[in-house]
Amino acid sequence: MRTIGFTVLLVVALLCRPSAEADDLRALKARTAGDVLAWSAENGRLRPVMESFPKGGDLHNHLRGAVYAESWLDWAAEDGLCADMSVPALRFKEKESCAASGWIAAEEARVNEDHRREIINSLSNRSYVPTLNWSGHNDFFATFPRIAASPKRLGDQLAEVAKRAGRQNILYLELMETIIFPELFPLLGDIKLSGDLNADYNTLMKGKFGAAMPELVASARKQIAAAYAKKDKLLGCGSNAPDAGCDVEIRLLHQVVREFEPAMVFGQFILGWQLMADEPSVVGINLVAPEDGYRALRDYTLHMRMIDHLYTNLGPRNVALHAGELTLGLVRPYQLTFHMREAIEIGHAKRIGHGIAIVYERDMEGLIKHMVDNKIMVEINLTSNDTILGVSGTEHPLALYRDMLVPYALSTDDEGVSRIDLTHEYMRFYTEYDVPYFELRHTSRNALTYSFLPGGNLWDSEACSRDVNAGQDPGAACQALLDESEKARMQWKLEERFRSFEDNMRIPVRKRTSFN
Repeated sequence: MRTIGFTVLLVVALLCRPSAEADDLRALKARTAGDVLAWSAENGRLRPVMESFPKGGDLHNHLRGAVYAESWLDWAAEDGLCADMSVPALRFKEKESCAASGWIAAEEARVNEDHRREIINSLSNRSYVPTLNWSGHNDFFATFPRIAASPKRLGDQLAEVAKRAGRQNILYLELMETIIFPELFPLLGDIKLSGDLNADYNTLMKGKFGAAMPELVASARKQIAAAYAKKDKLLGCGSNAPDAGCDVEIRLLHQVVREFEPAMVFGQFILGWQLMADEPSVVGINLVAPEDGYRALRDYTLHMRMIDHLYTNLGPRNVALHAGELTLGLVRPYQLTFHMREAIEIGHAKRIGHGIAIVYERDMEGLIKHMVDNKIMVEINLTSNDTILGVSGTEHPLALYRDMLVPYALSTDDEGVSRIDLTHEYMRFYTEYDVPYFELRHTSRNALTYSFLPGGNLWDSEACSRDVNAGQDPGAACQALLDESEKARMQWKLEERFRSFEDNMRIPVRKRTSFN
């Protein structure tokens, strides 16, 4: 506490010094904020302080996994869906009624406390306990096929996630979502590919799939526009009392489900490539489904080659890939040795999701150097990695990434399934890894620096960096960048929030204690 008091006195002293000391004053206020954060952690106040801590964004967040189970159940009840309590799971009617389908109405499950508890546990990791033949990996991935929701609820999902982010002072979300999927089965389901990707691409584009491409893209764009509009309506955006979620900028990553035969996967990639070209809200692409699945392992290199083919022939796009979400025992040892490297060197990944298996990669040091030199970021999901892979603490490669200066940012993965939020992940990072305030701030900034928002990076501008460090409004040179770069404008907004946060951080004066 002596250090904290000294820091506060220095802040007061510097407030009286000339403006030439502005850089020192900003740095000192940041150190004071760190002292307040430490005091809060020691005195039961870490959650509210960390919740207000400005967070640049969440870049690894599956929309379907971000929604809490209670919301899925509420929407199912309101939309007349059913509950299959033998699983338990939510279902669409197969016959004229839920009873005729062999189930109960979702509304009945919602009001029955036992059924409600069982469904919430089934659609999330709540109450998960490891048992024989049932791991955290099983419990996590089993949730997704148990969810059923009307397509009209996409806007509701966006609203829920944006509202939660707004309360946590999060500026930006990149949400993974598959907009077009069932429509692809009749177009791609019976096609066998040769492995010659030039020939396979022509086969797909000259067939029913290629003919339907304009309609598929138009449908996806229409659904996205409707979802954004509904999100804005639910949050009261544009009204006299908008929710804080209205200030959260949302972009989408087209997610490709990899556990299908090659034609279905390649078709999803091709559709995503076109969507990224035609729909501004879709800023990148990613692969989803368990990396240790049969087809995911069998076709891993083929999937990377598919991306490379499109990247080379149709033009570069933003690629973020799940890679290295594996550990010893989950798969055979050799399957740990090349996924991250191929995602980067063949799949053109600018960001790696999870990256747990880095320590098993061939020439790990060389791969890490390549990541540092090429600014390839790792999306860190602490709770998800703990639940699914049993990796946490000193076993997590986060310490390695920090030591080797690999860029990283915190993310939630599937916050609804894991029953967490981004604030929880920042708290976990802070307490488990003894992270200083300046690194927390750097991590938050990374979420925007390595986002797929268009435009130049604020930190590549010497003028903007100088203005940020001085705590002043942007000068003419910096303003020129802000005028043309959406990313830089969002980064500047984050710095304004940091300035406000640090200006207002104080350790409260306690006039009495519990032993008076």
